[in-house]
Amino acid sequence: MLAIGVGSPTTIMLNGTNCNVLLKELQQIWNDIGESEAEKDRMLLELERECLEVYRRKVEEAANAKARLHHSVAAKEAELATLMAALGELNLHSPIQAERSASLKEKLASVTPLVEELKMKKEERMKQFVDTKAQIEKISGEISGYNHFNNGMVRTLELDEQDLSQRKLTEYQTQLHTLQKEKSDRLHKVLENVNEVHSLCGVLGLDFGQTVSDVHPSLHDTSVEQSTNVSNSTLEGLEQAIAKLKIERKTRLLKLKDIVASLLELWNLMDSPKEEKNNFSRITSILGSSETEITEPGVLSTEIIEQASAEVQRLTKLKASRMKELVMKKRSELEEICRMTHIEPDTSTAAEKSSALIDSGLVDPSELLANIEAQIARIKQEALSRKEIMDRIDRWLSACEEENWLEDYNQDENRYNAGRGAHINLKRAERARVAVNKIPAMVENLIHKTLAWEDEKNMFFLYDGVRLVLILEEYKLTRQQKEEEKKRHRDQKKLQDLLLTEKESIYGSKPSPRKSNSFRKPNGYRANGNGSMTPTPRRNSVGSGTPELLTPRSFSGRQNGYFKEMRRLSTAPLNFVALSKEDTMSYASVCGSELGSPRLN
Repeated sequence: MLAIGVGSPTTIMLNGTNCNVLLKELQQIWNDIGESEAEKDRMLLELERECLEVYRRKVEEAANAKARLHHSVAAKEAELATLMAALGELNLHSPIQAERSASLKEKLASVTPLVEELKMKKEERMKQFVDTKAQIEKISGEISGYNHFNNGMVRTLELDEQDLSQRKLTEYQTQLHTLQKEKSDRLHKVLENVNEVHSLCGVLGLDFGQTVSDVHPSLHDTSVEQSTNVSNSTLEGLEQAIAKLKIERKTRLLKLKDIVASLLELWNLMDSPKEEKNNFSRITSILGSSETEITEPGVLSTEIIEQASAEVQRLTKLKASRMKELVMKKRSELEEICRMTHIEPDTSTAAEKSSALIDSGLVDPSELLANIEAQIARIKQEALSRKEIMDRIDRWLSACEEENWLEDYNQDENRYNAGRGAHINLKRAERARVAVNKIPAMVENLIHKTLAWEDEKNMFFLYDGVRLVLILEEYKLTRQQKEEEKKRHRDQKKLQDLLLTEKESIYGSKPSPRKSNSFRKPNGYRANGNGSMTPTPRRNSVGSGTPELLTPRSFSGRQNGYFKEMRRLSTAPLNFVALSKEDTMSYASVCGSELGSPRLN
C-alpha cells in the first residue's frame, strides 16, 4: 500500500519536496506504532485526497482571482473606451492592446492611470459645459425677458454626458459668443434709445427717470442684482416711448412756431424794443429750424410755450389800442411798394379815408389792417410777374437817357477839341449811338411782351396808372415825328447852305463874323476847364426843334399828360421873300426838282 502510495502520481509529485520528507517521517512513525499496511494505505489515500482538495481549492481561488482581474481589465478598457468616446479623444491608443503579452495585473496597472486622467479631464470638461450652458441660459433668459437666476436659484442643467467632446464644447461656446454679441448689440441699442429719450425729455422739459421707469425699472435704477434689461419688450417699450415723445415734440414745435410767427409779426407792428425781444431770444431761433436741429434743453417745455402765449396775448391787447397807428403805417408801406413798382395803390384804403372810417367806427380796424396786408401781398405778387417787363422798361429808359445825352453832345461845337475828358466823351458817344440804334427794336419787343402779359393776366399793364402799350405807341409816334422833323430841318439847312453858296458866287463872299470863344451851354451840360464839354443826362431836349419824346417817366410827371397834345418846339422857317429873284432862279437851276416848287417865269 505504501509502495503504491509512493509510486502513485501523488508520490511522484511530492518527490524532491518537503512533502517527501514529511511522508518518510510519517511512515517511520507508523512503523513505530505498528500500523498495518491497510491502515497505512487508507491514511495515505485520505492524505492524498486532502491534498487534492487543498490544490483544487487553491486553483479555484486562483481562477476566481484571474476572472476578477479579467473583469477589472475589461471594465477599465470599457470605461476607457467610454471616456474616449465621450471626450472625443479618438486619437488615443489603449495600452492593453499595445501590451498583449503582458499579465493581467500589468495590463490593469497600465490602463488605470489613463482612466483616472480621462476621468479628471471629463470632470473639467463637464465644468466647462456647465458654465457655458449656464451663461447661455442666463443670456437667453435676459433676451427673452425671463431671468432663470432670480433669487440666487440656479436651475439644474441637463448635460448629455455621452458627448463631452471639444467639438460639442466649441458649438456651445460659439452659441454663447453669438448670444453675447446679440446681448451687446441689444444693450448698445437700449443705451442709444435711452440717450434719445433723455435728449427728448430734456428738450420737452419732462421727467426722464419717470419716463424710462415706466418702460422698465432697470433702465433708471441699475444695480448688481438687477442688470439693464435688454428684452424685446424693453426695446419695443423704448421705441414706443421715443415715438410718443417725437409726436409730442412735433406738436409743440408747430404750436411754438405759430406763436413765434405771431410774436414776430406783433413785434414788427408794435416796434417793440430790443430788450423786450431779448427775453424770447431762445425761442425765436427755432423758427427756421427742423425738429432734429432743436437740442437746447427746455426750449419746448410747457412753461416756455405758456410764456410765449401770454406775451402774444399781451401784445394783441396792446395792438388793439394802437390799431389806427398800425393801419397808417401799413398804408404807408403799401404806397411805398406801389411807388417802387409803379403800380397805382387801391384808393379804398387811402390814408384819409382809412382814418375817417376808423374814427367813425364804421369799420373794424383789424379788418382794415388785414385788407391792407392782403393788398401788399397782392402787389408783391403782381410785382414778381411784372419784373421782366419792368427790367426791359429800365433798359429802354436808360437808352433814352443816352439818346438825350447824345443830342446835347452833338450840339457841342467844341466836342472834338483836344482836352481832358474829350476821349472819354467820344467813347461814351459811340456806346450811346449803339444803344440809340437799339431803341426801336427794344420798344417793339417791349410792346410784344406787354401784350403777351396782358393776354395771360387778362388785364392791362399799367405804369403809374397809364397803360404801358399806349405810352409805347405814343412814344413810337412821337419818335417818328421827331425823325421827320429832323429830316426837314436837315433839308432846310441844306437849302440855306446852297442858297448862301449861290449868293456868294454871284456877289462875292462876305467876311464872316468872328466866332465867340464862349458858346451857349445846352441843357444838361457843363464846361470843363479846358473848353471841352462833359455831357450829363437830361430829361428833354430843349434846344432842338423836335417834339419831346414821351417816356413813362415823363408820363408820370405830367398831370393827365396822356390826354394832352404833345408839345412841339417851334423852328423858324426860311424867309424866301428876302431873297432876290436872281437868287431864286439860281437856286432853282442848281437844285432842280428837289424843291418841288414851280419855276419862276
